[in-house]
Amino acid sequence: MIAYLKVASIALLALLDLTVARPSDCRPNTWLNLKPIPVPRQEHSTVALNETTIAVIGGVHIEGASASSTDLVQFYDIPSDTWRNGTSIPYGINHPNAAAVNGRIYLLGGLTDGALSPGEYINWVATTGSFLYDPATETWSELAPMPNGTERGSAIVGVHNDIIYLAGGMTVLQNYQDSLTTVNAFNTTSGSWIRLPPAAANIPEGRQHGTGGVIGNKFYVVGGRWFGQMNVRGTVYELDLTNQEAGWKTSPFHMPVPRGGLAGGIVGERIYTFGGEGDPNTITGVFNQSESYDVKSRRWSELKDMAVPRHGTSAVAIGNKVYIPGGGLQQDGKVVDYNAISQIGSMRTVSSGPMKSWPQSGRLA
Repeated sequence: MIAYLKVASIALLALLDLTVARPSDCRPNTWLNLKPIPVPRQEHSTVALNETTIAVIGGVHIEGASASSTDLVQFYDIPSDTWRNGTSIPYGINHPNAAAVNGRIYLLGGLTDGALSPGEYINWVATTGSFLYDPATETWSELAPMPNGTERGSAIVGVHNDIIYLAGGMTVLQNYQDSLTTVNAFNTTSGSWIRLPPAAANIPEGRQHGTGGVIGNKFYVVGGRWFGQMNVRGTVYELDLTNQEAGWKTSPFHMPVPRGGLAGGIVGERIYTFGGEGDPNTITGVFNQSESYDVKSRRWSELKDMAVPRHGTSAVAIGNKVYIPGGGLQQDGKVVDYNAISQIGSMRTVSSGPMKSWPQSGRLA
């Protein structure tokens, strides 16, 4: 989130490698640097088109004292460590709700630039606009818009078979921000929106700027915040998508460090979480923590801290690696020297490596 005055964003791309091909390569909890994203930005979405390509969609570009939504789409090719531009989104958008299904990108709402009143630095409002990007033709086409009353950005996104699920989110971000409980879904086969059973249609408490996704048949919503940026949460919600009438469950095992504005990626049965904002113990207000949650054992593990603390980014997992491009270095207008930071990186851990595991008895003090 961008909170008050001018905000720094970075061109760094980080990668967390979770397993290794050869024992000689074993370097648990190591961040790797990759080629920087061409245009620094934050509050974007990142999706994996296939095993070799990730896409960075929309976001906020900072130039001087202004922050504006961008229509940029850029692709990163993993084997060659190179970037290229894609066809721009029909309009600038930040906090987009995006997912990749069968090699195509689905953009389902988000926030767009609204008119500024005197004294306002930002005024971002939700849009119902939904679009499909086909990499074969490199074109965007319109989809059925989000149903009225469900438009939002910063939702937690999960994909199960051919259905994209959206949980929580926000409709406005200016001097005020809200936090929604709404859950709905889009069927990529029929091209239509789905109304969920009442028990599944709302998460227990409003969330935005969280992370999560689908593992097996369950949709997880992890962390985030409730309204203001300092109201961070460490909850883990889960919904059995094969038994939605049973509703959402709340895990008793909270994040060791509750955070909003964090990024996350899923590898196997673990949800990996990175960074975030709302840290009262740092000058920038940005977290550097990296943690993982094993959904089977319900155990949290501590990973090596991020090499560059940041928020407002978006991670994606491919194979046993998690890629983390861009992001913000501060949660408000404090000056940060970010011009010297332009690399793209990655981190490697091994599941059998020296990770600290928090006990199953629940949350840490």
